[in-house]
Amino acid sequence: MCLGVWLSYNHLNRMNRAVKYFLSQIIENRSWVGIVHFNHLATIKSELIQINSDTERNQLLQALPTSASGGISVCSGIKAAFQVFKNGDFQSDGTEIVLSISGEDSTAKDCIDEVKYSGTIVHTIALGPSADLAVTNMSILTVWKASVCVTDEVQNNGLIDAFGTLDSENDDITQKSLQLENKGALLNNSFWLNDTVLIDSSLGKDTFFLVTWSKQAPAIYLRDPKGTQITNFTMDMASKMAYLSIPGTAQVGIWTYNLEAKVSSEILTITVTSRAASSSVPPITVNARVNTDTNSYPSPMIVYAEVLQGYTPIIGAQVTATLESSSGKTEELVLLDNGAGQCLSPAKAASFRRQRTQAFLLARGADAFKDDGVYSRYFTAYSENGRYSLKVRADGGTNSARRSLWHPSSRATYIPGWVVDAPHKGNGEIQQNPPRSEMTEATQPVLENFSRTASGGAFVMSNVSSDQLADQYPPSQITDLQATLAWEKISLTWTAPGDDYDVGTVQQYIIRTSENIIDLRDNFNNALLVNTTNLKPKEANSKETFAFKPENISEENATYIFIAIESVDNSNQHSRLSNIAQVALLTPQAEPIPDESPRSGVSTSTIVLSVVGSVVLVGIIVGTTVYIVKNKRSSSGAATSF
Repeated sequence: MCLGVWLSYNHLNRMNRAVKYFLSQIIENRSWVGIVHFNHLATIKSELIQINSDTERNQLLQALPTSASGGISVCSGIKAAFQVFKNGDFQSDGTEIVLSISGEDSTAKDCIDEVKYSGTIVHTIALGPSADLAVTNMSILTVWKASVCVTDEVQNNGLIDAFGTLDSENDDITQKSLQLENKGALLNNSFWLNDTVLIDSSLGKDTFFLVTWSKQAPAIYLRDPKGTQITNFTMDMASKMAYLSIPGTAQVGIWTYNLEAKVSSEILTITVTSRAASSSVPPITVNARVNTDTNSYPSPMIVYAEVLQGYTPIIGAQVTATLESSSGKTEELVLLDNGAGQCLSPAKAASFRRQRTQAFLLARGADAFKDDGVYSRYFTAYSENGRYSLKVRADGGTNSARRSLWHPSSRATYIPGWVVDAPHKGNGEIQQNPPRSEMTEATQPVLENFSRTASGGAFVMSNVSSDQLADQYPPSQITDLQATLAWEKISLTWTAPGDDYDVGTVQQYIIRTSENIIDLRDNFNNALLVNTTNLKPKEANSKETFAFKPENISEENATYIFIAIESVDNSNQHSRLSNIAQVALLTPQAEPIPDESPRSGVSTSTIVLSVVGSVVLVGIIVGTTVYIVKNKRSSSGAATSF
């Protein structure tokens, strides 16, 4: 890996402390690292050095820039990095360049082809709005692996985030540095930044605390889970940072920090990282991403976060995404794993689920499968054009569990109904069929709390205009509608959509029924309308319930009633038609066929298949043969044959 750095004067300290954090804590042992500085020309400051201990890390730290000068030539920095690889007898194919800049270079396109055909992976980290445009143009012109733009809102800690994601994808997960905390604040009304950090038993090795400030070094108070105060922070006044490495394995439990600013309007940040305590126990990780790198208004973005321990999904976590625009404005989304957002056909969705690849994540839509460890949500709150960066935090504890996906639940056909004992075997008592066996995937509770943060890169948004005030987004499709019949009423349950996809509250629901599933699907507006006057929609992702008594159903031919829903927002935009639910029309009263006597030694039972009004459809099972007959109930409710 080669670090290429160009900085403006105002960004020098921020970039230096982020690179120091990367070199001292993030980059793994056995990695090869070199450093290049560039403005209009490039200078090799360090040839490739293999990192085996703190000695090599400190040697690289000495090569960081101490001053900034004008002019920028990205291509000169790229070519110098190629020379570093050549000097170290490395082929460029498969090598990585971290390009860190804080200005725009109109000549960057001149070396696009050279980068493209070299096989080198280029990560770009741009600091400030002028560099944002440069990185955007380079990302469009070539196949650079990743690009992150960091705003000048220091309290968002974006630069630390960006360098914190630059570990090797090929390295063992137990050797990677994981973020437990990444927090900042502009302290206008207070002088304190207080919180806790949770270290679970899967972590603790190489635990690292990093504190930064913008004006004056704060007072730092850190206490371990036993209440012992830790005071031996190393103060780097030049870079405005303080750091502490916990020797050995850090104590499991809650660590408490209190940062006291010495001046008003101070900006303080804190970052905490740690590695796996044991190579035999994989730690819980969070991987965040979006469905596309570039998008155009009004298309929505989909944000994903996958929470795993090894290859095992972690369900029941609280996952929050923070999206930051180029100007530093932030929006938060609570990501969900409720399975209410599937937009694929069942066959295709099952295929993607088995693969569990990036293609699976990007094609599935906002949350496609319940309890699979992939948390997601639509993002539509665009405020401006340009680049948006993503950061995700996951917290878990008593409601979290590990779930294995290797043993999927049974989905064999199940028909609800009632069974009437044959007269010669009993007294004709009615017995309801047992409910479907819920053979869920094996789960194992997570026995302790945990917290993780992760950067999810960035995406570019275009065609956003301040005068686009019209509601562009309909409610999301309902995909989990379920129906049951009890006491002559149909009860419905589903997950509430939002006014804009899965955000907000819809204005109303339109529920229609039909005896013909094709008619309901193709002619929904002409199907029988259910009175929903008393149904007040709840906020998106709440559980909705509604019961109604079916009316105007044909008594002679109806076996099932089919139900579907459309939701409507306050701009009268309709969602796509929901999945179609069905109920069998059943009754717990029936008699066996009068002229059929069970043969000796052959089991006989009566199954009520359906009932509509006064007509009962009855199935008589004699041995392995099924006889079907219609009965008609008297006004008293007793069934009589005809």
